Amino acid sequence: MADDLFKALADPTRRTILDELAEKSGQTLFEICSRLSMKHQLGISRQAVSQHLAVLEAAGLVETRREGRYKFHDLNTAPLRQIAERWLAPGTSGPEESTP
Repeated sequence: MADDLFKALADPTRRTILDELAEKSGQTLFEICSRLSMKHQLGISRQAVSQHLAVLEAAGLVETRREGRYKFHDLNTAPLRQIAERWLAPGTSGPEESTP
């Protein structure tokens, strides 16, 4: 699972899509494409955005739901929390101090 997560986060376009979903969850493919084009000046096809969303969904970062003929994409931060908890000890906020 961690491999899929890091692969998904490695691409800057996918990180931008996650940023947009963090700002406004529950977007359709059309809305995501519009925001990427207008706000970020990304000339990317709907097919390419759809493929990026598939990678994000496979990593568990995006969940989809259908309402009628519309498909909505929602951000799921649970995988990110799991990764953070994997390496952060409880009660620490930064690097541990080591004694010489």
